[in-house]
Amino acid sequence: MPYTSDIQKIQRHFLPSDFTITDWQQLEPWFQQLEQRPIENVAALEQWLRDLSELEAIISEDACWRQVRMTCDTTDKNLEEAFNNFYLHIQPHIQPYADRLNRKLIDCPHTQALDNNKYFTYLRSVKKNIDLFRPENIPLQAEMSVLQQQYGTIAGRMAIEYEGKEYTLQQAARFLENPDRKVRETIYRKVAERRSQDAETLQELFGKLVGLRHRIAQHAGFDNYRDYKFAEMGRFDYKPADCERFHAAVEEHVLPLVNEIYTHHERRLGIQPLRPWDTEAEPEGTAPLRPFNDGKELLSKTIDCFQRLNPFFADCLRRMDQMGHLDLDSRKGKAPGGYNMPLMESGAPFIFMNAAGQMGDVTTMVHEGGHAIHSFLSHPLELSAFKEYPTEMAELASMSMELFSMDHWQPFFDNEAEMKRAKRHQLERVITIFPWIATIDAFQHWVYLHPTHSVEERTAAWMETLQRFSTPAIDTQGLDAFREISWQRQLHLFEVPFYYIEYGIAQLAAISMWKQYRENSASALRHYTEALALGGTHTLPALYEKAGLSFDFSPDLIKDLMEMVRAELETC
Repeated sequence: MPYTSDIQKIQRHFLPSDFTITDWQQLEPWFQQLEQRPIENVAALEQWLRDLSELEAIISEDACWRQVRMTCDTTDKNLEEAFNNFYLHIQPHIQPYADRLNRKLIDCPHTQALDNNKYFTYLRSVKKNIDLFRPENIPLQAEMSVLQQQYGTIAGRMAIEYEGKEYTLQQAARFLENPDRKVRETIYRKVAERRSQDAETLQELFGKLVGLRHRIAQHAGFDNYRDYKFAEMGRFDYKPADCERFHAAVEEHVLPLVNEIYTHHERRLGIQPLRPWDTEAEPEGTAPLRPFNDGKELLSKTIDCFQRLNPFFADCLRRMDQMGHLDLDSRKGKAPGGYNMPLMESGAPFIFMNAAGQMGDVTTMVHEGGHAIHSFLSHPLELSAFKEYPTEMAELASMSMELFSMDHWQPFFDNEAEMKRAKRHQLERVITIFPWIATIDAFQHWVYLHPTHSVEERTAAWMETLQRFSTPAIDTQGLDAFREISWQRQLHLFEVPFYYIEYGIAQLAAISMWKQYRENSASALRHYTEALALGGTHTLPALYEKAGLSFDFSPDLIKDLMEMVRAELETC
């Protein structure tokens, strides 16, 4: 079926077109109307669901814009206050109504007559939310939402000075590609020392979050936050034991290839031993890849790249640009990281990132571009809840786009040699990220199974986990003080706990999608778009099946895919 980037804001039928959220008092009557409305037949129930969906979309978009504006400028206290106001003074009032509306839906006699194929995953999620809701968790969740955002404020002000100029940590990373090894080491140590300045603050913040999360889990009847979070995230199709098998498979089947990659890199550089500040460097006389100069050029070249892959993908980015839904350049005061923020009412999402002119920024841009395509494709679905797709599917969308786009990077690289270097960089990144995914995920399992741990115990557990998934090809001697706090650079630990194993599951699926693409690009892209257009209306295994995949992250699959990538690396 044809897809369009001419995305339209949802037309309101329930709330006034000029309605904006200012406080709870002017929002509450709309919840009251839904709670009090009689539902006399199936048609009335479906209209009630559409009205509820409209209200949810308006609230979701308002909250998302508050977060976008705050992360774009963490120095503006008014933006921070607007964000905090929502999570402290509006969201806590919404939750009891949401629970009562959920119960009204499930208790309605006409709900049984709804089309099971259409509503199954939605109703399953509603029942899950009812099971987990506890009024006593509302103030804790509000406090947690505010605390989580403090990480971005703290990290956003981090910067270093080098040769009389100030650089954000993202901008400073460019120097790690410098051919002068002394420069690389200097920058590495400056960045690590700057992170160390806030290490105690972040330890304290994380400790507060762990305590809050554990209390929330206990209130909901769980022994620990890990098991609570698996339920909350709707992980119906895999369990913690599957994650532990993934960790073991990374150790057995991925680390050997990671060792080969870094040993090869050491030989290319002609140095020994390879140190952490050498991993992004090029051999003497080889200039680092500089695929673009600024965010404007990054966008232009990505649009050109997407045009070659599928014109619809390019049109989506053009539409976002027209709407002002992009903030790409790194600058001081901007929160770290990158994201694609779905906007339920507008449809076209917002891409946020910290580009500094590096090859990795190209990967980030096409990655977030994949998320954006997912938002465009799922926007026509009838209910907001239908657009809430599983995170494992969301990351499949983004990681597949990284690999699909590789053959179309000509706008970034004007000769074959640079294209081969860029492809090798991408494929190496696909593999070398697996041990970090396993490290972060395994660490979280330990943290929340031992919620009363001390900072010293946390550090010991981190170092043990880090060592388990570290490659001996990189010499880290003398750097333990920096390594002990290296988990603090992963914002997911603070802001979106347990959202990380998805990257590993989806990376495996993305490699499988890429295999499809190389065999038949048109068929693979059709599978890709058709699966993403389903949003969250199917179970995770069914969505993967629509994409031409099996939902599988078993050790055997990991072993086979590593061999595939190893063979491809030999051609670069």
